[in-house]
This record gives sequence, C-alpha cells and structure tokens, in this order.
Amino acid sequence: MERKLLTVPEVAVILNVSEERAYSLARSRLLPIVKLGRQVRVDERMLNEWIEKGGAGLQGGWKHSVN
Repeated sequence: MERKLLTVPEVAVILNVSEERAYSLARSRLLPIVKLGRQVRVDERMLNEWIEKGGAGLQGGWKHSVN
C-alpha cells in the first residue's frame, strides 16, 4: 500500500484554512503529523480518517491560541 505524506500548506488547502491555522493544528498535535527531522508532514490516509471522525477542536474554541 502506497502512502502519501502531505505538507502543511497542502493540508491547509484541503481543510480550507489558512497555512497559519494548519501549522497551529500541527503544533498542537490535533493533526496526525509525521516528523521527518525538522520537517512536518501529514499522512493523507490518517488525515482523511481524522476528517471523517469530525476532527478535533481546540479547548476554548477555534480562537484559542496554541504556542
């Protein structure tokens, strides 16, 4: 089975959110990320499963800051 790893900007397009928001979701580990050294990728299959399950919001709502 071939697996595709997406960049965070690609994920932002799929989710229809800003790149900043997608990076925030990745940093908070709400997205199913794969770390390749300092690079971050998202497994497409796991992302699709995450979306099908309804994703997961940040505590306090989407305006909550993650740092």
